[in-house]
Amino acid sequence: MLYTPISSKQRILAQKSSKLTKKSIRWLVALSSIPLFGIVTAFGIAPKSPSFGEVPVEEIVLDLELSIPDALAEAQSNQIFWRQESIQRGDTIAAILNRLDVSSQDSTYFLQAARDSRAMRQLRPGKTVYAQTTAEGELLSLRYFFGNEELFLMEKTDDEFKMTERSIELDAQIHMKSGVINNSLFGATDNAGIPNNIALQLTEIFASEIDFYRDLRQGDRFTIVYETFSNNGRRAKTGRVLAVEFVNKGKSHQAIYFKSYNGADGYYTPEGDSLRKAFLLSPLAFTRVSSGFTNRRFHPILKEWRAHRGIDYAAPTGTPVKATASGIVAFSGSQRGYGNLIVLKHNGKYETAYGHLSRFATGLGKGKRVNQGDVIGYVGSTGMATGPHLHYELRVDGVQRDPTKVVLPTAPPIAKRDLNTFQKETHALLARLNIMRNIHLASIE
Repeated sequence: MLYTPISSKQRILAQKSSKLTKKSIRWLVALSSIPLFGIVTAFGIAPKSPSFGEVPVEEIVLDLELSIPDALAEAQSNQIFWRQESIQRGDTIAAILNRLDVSSQDSTYFLQAARDSRAMRQLRPGKTVYAQTTAEGELLSLRYFFGNEELFLMEKTDDEFKMTERSIELDAQIHMKSGVINNSLFGATDNAGIPNNIALQLTEIFASEIDFYRDLRQGDRFTIVYETFSNNGRRAKTGRVLAVEFVNKGKSHQAIYFKSYNGADGYYTPEGDSLRKAFLLSPLAFTRVSSGFTNRRFHPILKEWRAHRGIDYAAPTGTPVKATASGIVAFSGSQRGYGNLIVLKHNGKYETAYGHLSRFATGLGKGKRVNQGDVIGYVGSTGMATGPHLHYELRVDGVQRDPTKVVLPTAPPIAKRDLNTFQKETHALLARLNIMRNIHLASIE
């Protein structure tokens, strides 16, 4: 039989040709090969021939039409992915499904099946939704842990969604991770295998200490202790950060989670000082800063040097803008170069201003009270703006001040009655941080 010398990892499937005998030639296609439509030329050599020169050589030309593209396409479409999304302030389940890349058809069917769900009315910011999907956006299942250890589960069976909501038992696990920033914070947390929800918590814990949009440097490092929960050996949800150290520009920032006897909780320094300040350093999440605070700045539209009493945050149109502190809406409307502007009045002598907004949050108006972190508007380019960005100002006694240099009020420290308990818990958590820090430093030396 004529044969083609080929490697064991790559063979080609061919049909009979008019130039061949009725003996079939068997070929095999490697899954990793690229589908071909063309001409294959083979040279056959008879076995046990006395010499190469005596062997008659016959050229065989085969037209191959392989069905591999269909097989590969089908294999890719059948791939199953586990995805997760953290719930944000003001989120709807429709918005979450969209971020999970669920098809519009399955989103509609899901919403119909979940219309009587208790869980879908309890979307808590910071919690995580887990979904199982195909590459084409078909939703196979969705899990959400809500309330007091309850599970919402939606599964597709026979092309129909079936919903269950039930109580479950969860087991807690403690994790310790560390990492170094080379390109981005989230790139570093991904490399360390830290869940996205935990990485978000890290930025929120130090939101009044570190401006993650302007202050991050290559070589900054972090060590983190956090909890997760599982059900029957499967990861059910991420918990909270228990302790964390973030070294930014050579300065160490540490935070310890503590819950007092009366149920009040928060993050504190190892000395017991609260990390919760009256003002966040930035009103936006995950953007790059287009210009920092300066005394003089060339105005891009007026083409003249003028004081720039604030910080510009470049961000896509529609990016949510958060109140950096709790307060009352003193102004909401259009004002000269600011375009759409919101001014918040805070306790005492402080005000904050948010300019160039594309629109305001629903229901926002003069006199309305807002809490720190509430979405008050959305990034735009109204007024004198060359592109979409937020202009942010901190005003003290009516005068614009550099928000990165003003000493701002903080929340009360640990109460004396809780100090002994806090110190005991802090000692154990700091020991875990030290272990991970030493392991990490040893690994890079």
